[in-house]
Parts: sequence; C-alpha cells; structure tokens
Amino acid sequence: MFIPLKDLNPRRTYPVVNTLLILTNVIVFLYELTLTPYQYKVFETANAAIPARIPAFLHGHTGFETAFLPIVTSMFLHAGLLHIAGNMLFLWIFGDNVEDYFGHFGYLLFYFVCGIGAGLLHIAFNYHSSIRALGASGAISGVMGAYIVLYPRAQVLTLVLIFLLPLPAFIILGVWFLLQFMAGINSVGMAATGGVAVWAHVGGFLLGMLITFMSLGGQREGRRRYSTQENI
Repeated sequence: MFIPLKDLNPRRTYPVVNTLLILTNVIVFLYELTLTPYQYKVFETANAAIPARIPAFLHGHTGFETAFLPIVTSMFLHAGLLHIAGNMLFLWIFGDNVEDYFGHFGYLLFYFVCGIGAGLLHIAFNYHSSIRALGASGAISGVMGAYIVLYPRAQVLTLVLIFLLPLPAFIILGVWFLLQFMAGINSVGMAATGGVAVWAHVGGFLLGMLITFMSLGGQREGRRRYSTQENI
C-alpha cells in the first residue's frame, strides 16, 4: 500500500484554478453535511450522474438538462470524508504543475473536458444503470494522465507502509492506472452494484494523456514552423 503525499516538482506560477477547484469541492461537501438525510438524497439524485437517464432522454422520457447536466455537477459531489480527502489530495499534488503547463484557463477547460469524457465512458459501460455516480475522480484522473506525460520522472514523496520514500511519478501513476484498468476488465459483463467507477478513472486518465500528447505535438509543430520562417 502506498499513499502519495507531495511531489517535489517546483511550479512557476500560483495554481489559482486548482486551488479554486479544491475550495469549490470542499464548500459543496460542507453544504452536503448540513442537509438532512432526505434533503441529501434529493440533492444527490438531482445532481449525480445516472447512466439510465441517457437512454431515457433518447427515448423522449426526460429532458436534455436532466440527463446531461449532472455529468458536470456530479464532479463536485462526494460520498464521504475519505472520498473527498483522497480526491483533493491527488488534485493538490498533481494539479499545480499541470496548470503551470496549460495555463489557468486552459487548465480549467482541460479539467472539465476530462471530467465529462470520464463520465461519458462510465455511462457507456453502465448504460442502463440507475446507480448514482459522483465525485471528481474522473477529472482528477485526467490531471494524473497529463502529469505522467509531462513529468514522468518527477519525484513524489510517498508513504509506503510505514516508510517515506521519493518515487518517480511514472511508478506511482502507472501502478495506480494498472490497478484501475484491471478492476475495469474484471467488471466487464457484471451488473453495476455501486462502489468505485473504475472506467471513469481509466477514461479520464487516457483522455488526459491524449490531450497532453496532442498539445505537445502542436507545440513542436509550431516551433518547427517558426524556425523555418524567413523575415522579409
């Protein structure tokens, strides 16, 4: 068992967007704690992603907003203290350097694209499920996918059993992704019963990697074109 605690990767700018995302998640969670059990159930049902709403929309039984808006709002809901603590820890460790790379607005857009993409993949694997899906882990998985592309050798201070060890990011994130992928493979063909939405993790991670690889390729192409220009 290992728990990443802090990366040793300096950043150039203050992670404004990453900090605001963490604060927003915490504020929403604190609001959830003020609700009665009935109020919480109503609030969660309205704002969590429910895969079965998509086929219901396609058959004309519900509206577009009811079916698709919760894919976004569900990214700010959490089921308990451990759920939000784990998600926010990973976002705090890996998000600041990814924001450095994409810039503030670009990072915000990247975060939502990964979160929505992860939610859609979860829906695709659980198309008729009425189980509520919630949490920021799909978007955060995208951030982790970007990090492993950008900073694979960055050292991450990690609690391994009772020892604090600096480990390369590609080991921490690679092992994490492998566990998610294997859990997803094992769940194929099984009815959804709740728990961890592993395909959202897998989809977010791969989408984050893909977007980052594409942006790196675009930057290299831009530099190549600039170097071949002639001034007249």
